[in-house]
Amino acid sequence: MSTTPPDPDRAVTVALLGAGTVGAQVGRLLNQTAADLAPRVGAPLRLVAVAALDPENPREGIDPAIQTSDARAVATSGADIVVELMGGIEPARSLILDAMAAGSSVVTANKALLAAHGAELHAAAADNGVDLFYEAAVAGAIPLLRPLRESLAGDRVSKVMGIVNGSTNYMLTKMDEEGVTYEQIFDEARALGYLEADPSLDIDGHDAAAKAAILAALAFHTHVTIDDVHCEGISKVTADDVRAAQAMGMVIKLLAVAERVPDGSGVIVRVHPTMLPRSHPLASVRLSFNAVFVEAEAAGELMFYGRGAGGVPTSSAVLGDVVVAARNRVTGSIGPARTVYAKLPVLPIAAAQTRFYVNLDVADRPGVLAAIATAFAKNGVSIQVVRQEGHGDNAGLIVRTHLASEEDLERTVEHLRDMDEVKAVLGVMRVEGEAGT
Repeated sequence: MSTTPPDPDRAVTVALLGAGTVGAQVGRLLNQTAADLAPRVGAPLRLVAVAALDPENPREGIDPAIQTSDARAVATSGADIVVELMGGIEPARSLILDAMAAGSSVVTANKALLAAHGAELHAAAADNGVDLFYEAAVAGAIPLLRPLRESLAGDRVSKVMGIVNGSTNYMLTKMDEEGVTYEQIFDEARALGYLEADPSLDIDGHDAAAKAAILAALAFHTHVTIDDVHCEGISKVTADDVRAAQAMGMVIKLLAVAERVPDGSGVIVRVHPTMLPRSHPLASVRLSFNAVFVEAEAAGELMFYGRGAGGVPTSSAVLGDVVVAARNRVTGSIGPARTVYAKLPVLPIAAAQTRFYVNLDVADRPGVLAAIATAFAKNGVSIQVVRQEGHGDNAGLIVRTHLASEEDLERTVEHLRDMDEVKAVLGVMRVEGEAGT
């Protein structure tokens, strides 16, 4: 099914589902920049309907007469483009499907919906001959998804690794630079409005996991949902972990990692706190900024950096998608569909090979270090670096490993916990960004 181009003498119509912080900003900017956008599209853009929970509430730059509480009427209005900025799974999913069935192309920033039902939405777009764009769903204003889908279409991506949640990056930056505890910075971030109404979406890694699923699907041409993503948050990151990272010339970041296993037989997608060398490009990404680091066979290493959230940055990405979808309407075409031809299995994190940091409180007596080293060796984990500090009758022992499997490391940690020489396992964290084995 092909898209029928609109009459060149009429505007490309846009309807908006959702008029919160981002939605209101999109509506205002669309009207404010209409004269500049028209030459880029090849026809005028006209906002014709806005679905809002409180349609009587005036919104700057938006005609009150086009605001309504009837979201389904807006979705099925037959507008050339429907922009969904409601968030959540339902009713957003049903409304998008209704819009596509009515012949509308769809632009959305709904990461949770795409991570759970992306395949269904892409299939509906293909069946109805319409576009589905969602650049704003990951990393806000940063042009990222289109380069992955189109610019790197001729390359083979091996790994995508990024800071995709600004709230947790703000918190970890403050812990690193100011020495505050997790509990202190959690309260500050909440007071500043950096955290979602349900903070677990940020601090437990769920927001980053949804974005990781979207990135992995595009990078590896494979169907990936949020249920495929191993997810850990930052609530267990301690001041001891931060100090240990500093002592080793590292910094802790919450990373979304999607990688092809070395033999190419599958992909692993994971979100967790990670130690990075301060020399790594992602290590310098501070506060609420986002960045995604891509490794590809021909292009090499690429990094995309910018503001990852907020009404203005996100509206930039949304309007970019609107312009592309509108241009396709004018030319009677649709953009490239997401491809899942590779059909690679998504493997559990147990299949990953990672370096690790292990922080131990041990008895300060002769032979302890040898016993610890033996425990690692017996479980198939090779030690790269050991750092020891004495304090009273105990000693602090920080171990960094060479590449090891999750299973071997987990078995090692259980072994360590059972040893008389080990008073406590204070911290375990993955290490990325180092060369070598």
